[in-house]
Amino acid sequence: MNAPRATLAIARADFLERTRSYSFLITLLFALYLGYATARGQITLQLDEYRGVYTSGWIGTLVALVTSSFVSLVGFYIVKNSVARDGSTGVGQILAATPLKKSSYAFGKSLSNFAVLASMVVVLGLSAVAMQFLVAEDPRVDLWALLAPSLLISLPALAVASGFAVLFEMVPFLKGGAGNVIWFFSWTFGIGLPALTGLKWLDPLGLFTVMDSLASEARRYVPGYHGGMAFQINFGQIMVAHDLRWPGVSWTGSLILQRLMWFAVAGCLAFIASAIFDRFDSKQPAQRSRKERPGNVQDVSQTTETPARQPRIFHLTPLSDTVRSAAFPRIFFAELRLGLQSLRWWWYLVAIGLVVAQFASPLEISHGPLLGAAWIWPIVIWSGMGSRESRFGMRPILFSCANIVPRQLLACWLAGVAVALFTAAGAAVRLILAGRHASFLAVLTGALFIPALALALGVVSSSSKFFEALFTAAWYIGPMNKVPGLDFTGAANGPRTLEYAIVYAALTATLLAIALLWRARQLHSS
Repeated sequence: MNAPRATLAIARADFLERTRSYSFLITLLFALYLGYATARGQITLQLDEYRGVYTSGWIGTLVALVTSSFVSLVGFYIVKNSVARDGSTGVGQILAATPLKKSSYAFGKSLSNFAVLASMVVVLGLSAVAMQFLVAEDPRVDLWALLAPSLLISLPALAVASGFAVLFEMVPFLKGGAGNVIWFFSWTFGIGLPALTGLKWLDPLGLFTVMDSLASEARRYVPGYHGGMAFQINFGQIMVAHDLRWPGVSWTGSLILQRLMWFAVAGCLAFIASAIFDRFDSKQPAQRSRKERPGNVQDVSQTTETPARQPRIFHLTPLSDTVRSAAFPRIFFAELRLGLQSLRWWWYLVAIGLVVAQFASPLEISHGPLLGAAWIWPIVIWSGMGSRESRFGMRPILFSCANIVPRQLLACWLAGVAVALFTAAGAAVRLILAGRHASFLAVLTGALFIPALALALGVVSSSSKFFEALFTAAWYIGPMNKVPGLDFTGAANGPRTLEYAIVYAALTATLLAIALLWRARQLHSS
């Protein structure tokens, strides 16, 4: 089989396998929700405090920006599992034994990722057509203006996200939680590339392409226009500039080539991934060299004849009450060791440095950005909570233990709380000494809330990706941008600090209840 046919075969097989899973259905439902939220006006494209009339061009561009922005961010986490799935199921080892080239495998996986995300573009494109008739602000329907933005803005952006998903899976240090966090910041960096570099064509999401086209129209028809443009989630009312009937982006040849360029970038990402890919060879070079030594052949041959063994009789001793009573502390320390065992010395050095900086810095800095940085640092510890048993196939052994649901889950949660309290120790002690008891309570409830969120999402999804994606976004919006209510450190909550602390305490209790009930359901169904 030649390389193109092998690539298409890999892409087709992987895509068909995904379409038969519940996760693909959830993906389409997510696309439907985005279309619904856009039609309801909850996601808007604003020019200062105004928006234009919902013409075909405005609706098509709005839906395309929703797709290129939200779907490229979330879609990465949706599709970043195909290579790992092949490795865990043994399919990868079978493929590695065939003449299949690494480049064909990487390009096939990238195409499969793109096909999954492109299905969401189809759903949202249809929602744009439906929105034109449901909103009915402009009776004229222009199919090119409605659908061209999806083809030229959304698809190139999703192709880049698909290429990055394959690259992150094939680079060893990006496969896990660290890669999921890095993607969020890479996506954020991609939004600002044109502004940072001064190159307007360096615009993977298409935001600046739309801004350039809209700016001249806005100056003519938006009252008192100051040059602002916002693409955001908005639950309030927004004024309509009734004279602004924008026909959409004028797609010139150069603009089309700029957008198609991102397909080439996606191909380059897949090529780089194939060059790095280890072809499912998880053995270390030293291990392979030892096995390949001639002297080992004689050692193996000497062990081929195994003498017959006599049957052994085992006596099972029932557990005593004293053993059960001492189990919880041992489970707690075991969960703590499981969370910390993969960390390197430099991780501890940075964590201790952040705690020392909290003691030494002004209180507002200590409780603000330093505490925020300290609570993103242990994300790889928290993300494994609740899902570690499923990932490593330990559920049958774990579920056979007595009273395991309350003991193991609570021990796991408390281990996560211990990590949160340690990394926040400097700010917490400073707040107590300053007499700011409400702020200290906010830090305490935040330390309880984060592991509870990780545990509940891990138990329900049997994966670490959902927590890593959701927590990184919440951390960026809340503590880093100081949004009241979403800042679980309490630094931005002002006079409502105590009120929000009570809310987070209630959320913690709810999340723990969800984790316990879901794990009990898993135990009874296994």
